[in-house]
Amino acid sequence: MPKPPSAPAAPADPSARESRGGESARRAGVPHVLLTVGDDRTAELLRSTLRLAGYRVVLARGGAQAMARLTERCFDLVVLDVTLPDLHRLGGRTGRLAEPVRPPVLLLAGGEFLGSMRSGAGDGPVQTAEILATAERLVRAAEPAGPVLALRYDDLVLDEASCRARRGRRPIALTPSEYRLLRCLLQHAERVLSKEQLGRHVWTDLPTSGAVERLVSRLRRKVDEEGDTLIHTRRGFGYWLGRPARL
Repeated sequence: MPKPPSAPAAPADPSARESRGGESARRAGVPHVLLTVGDDRTAELLRSTLRLAGYRVVLARGGAQAMARLTERCFDLVVLDVTLPDLHRLGGRTGRLAEPVRPPVLLLAGGEFLGSMRSGAGDGPVQTAEILATAERLVRAAEPAGPVLALRYDDLVLDEASCRARRGRRPIALTPSEYRLLRCLLQHAERVLSKEQLGRHVWTDLPTSGAVERLVSRLRRKVDEEGDTLIHTRRGFGYWLGRPARL
């Protein structure tokens, strides 16, 4: 988990790099923030404030766009305006996100600070300095307390500290949804899991018809691109990860 900045520092990279800078920012130790605010003036103020404090900021104008951003990459913090009309697209008005890649959430109401999903609620508007202090505290609190062990099956490894996977020496690029699916399969290796079980683990809400099948297909292509097949289908029952001779 990247460490929050200890002192304000102006970002050196232009905004044009933001669309591809999520993973590079995490490698460089820069916390990555998803700012979900509908009001343009508030969004620009908060984006400028967070950038000047050294955070990498990605904007989302509503719940649907925020959900798309969370599907594309991992974030260290979500700043969320609870007055957005389509907040249910993030799993309800609580802003509940799917595990295990669930960043802490700092709540706003029309630009006024409410609190955080991990620290309780405040009362009334506060200065931007308090928002920055809360953001730093939330990012620090989300850091692993100790060493995080990797999940392994044969030559397939999932590093939970960096959210990266590899098959032997070959790195596997994963979206957050693919990461959650692979993590679930590794945790229950050699056990058949139903589509419903996998869907509940990957998404907060019930997935649309065919969503689990499509996600498994994408992950299988990445994992089994080179080497023996590890992700299998048990017709009528679900999916499992392992060697056929071991089940």
